[in-house]
Amino acid sequence: MKRKVLVRVDDRELVLTNLDKVLYPDTAFTKAEVIDYYTKIAANMIPHISDRPLTVKRFPDGVEGQFFFEKNVPAHTPDWVRTVTLPAPGSGKNREKIEFAVIGDLATLVYYANLAALEVHVPMWRVAADGGALPPDTLVFDLDPGAPATIVECCRVAMLLREALYDDGLESFPKTSGKKGMQLYVPWDRGAGTSDYAKALARELESRDLGITSVMAKKARPGKVFIDWSQNNPAKTTVAPYSMRADRLPTVSTPLTWQEIEECESPEDLVFTAPDVLDRVAKHGDLFAHAHA
Repeated sequence: MKRKVLVRVDDRELVLTNLDKVLYPDTAFTKAEVIDYYTKIAANMIPHISDRPLTVKRFPDGVEGQFFFEKNVPAHTPDWVRTVTLPAPGSGKNREKIEFAVIGDLATLVYYANLAALEVHVPMWRVAADGGALPPDTLVFDLDPGAPATIVECCRVAMLLREALYDDGLESFPKTSGKKGMQLYVPWDRGAGTSDYAKALARELESRDLGITSVMAKKARPGKVFIDWSQNNPAKTTVAPYSMRADRLPTVSTPLTWQEIEECESPEDLVFTAPDVLDRVAKHGDLFAHAHA
């Protein structure tokens, strides 16, 4: 029998279940600890996901069990959860439209954490008050190392990107993916051309650096850093800043300082768990505070 706990979050009542279920077996990290992390990081995380249609990756039996991506709001979602209905071209389930949830408050974030939605993914654009899609406010480069390359090589490429972006009058903000790679976010107020711009810059860097590829084919990646510019496609999402990841450890997609990028010598230098991130935020504040236009 599932043990249920009734809690009040702000002015909402939520029923939490299975709080002692272990979701990360290697560290005995429980669902209660996942909910606690998301509750404590909410003030820093919500500004980065507010007004963005939500895709979650749910792990009801923990990171070693079956998982599924969920875009459409679950059945029995409380009526106070904000939703927006958007076109879904190319949907894998042949749906013309999808009703997305939008996380804009602590209660909604806790509701999803209780569903074992360990990973939160959002696009680089927001919706307006009426639910219509707005132009992108962020450009993203997803840096994916092909073994034996690691995040150490990603840091080198991130610095090359930072320099090229700076020459174009653009600022950039790095974060870990929470797994093996990292992302670079660029505040963007130049309209809908993010994919074209990112592709052109990735190809330019590829042409002058043997350690970089802009080609998605796996055979092109060994020993190189793949600059995935395609994440700027409006239909795609990227793991959100401060989202947990479903890995062996309860790692988090963690905003970084450029000093950390410059000084990275080992992949272990940039592995941060949920407790680590709470300590970092207490020390640094939100390093991604200006990562969106």
